[in-house]
Amino acid sequence: MTAPTEDTSALSYEQARDELVRVVAELEQGSSTLEQSLALWERGEALARRCEEWLIGAKARLEAARAGQADAAE
Repeated sequence: MTAPTEDTSALSYEQARDELVRVVAELEQGSSTLEQSLALWERGEALARRCEEWLIGAKARLEAARAGQADAAE
């Protein structure tokens, strides 16, 4: 597993999402120590933030495209 403090900024949306799914599955198993669970939780939080960044960026791009289409139609 990846270290919780490893930078997530280079991850694509799909990479961050897939790793987040793995982290959640591991946490749900409940077989980790408390320390491991905390590290997994921290990594999951970082991955969720990265996914959110991608989604916010995608939304902004869609809104810009829609605005451009509206301007072109006028």
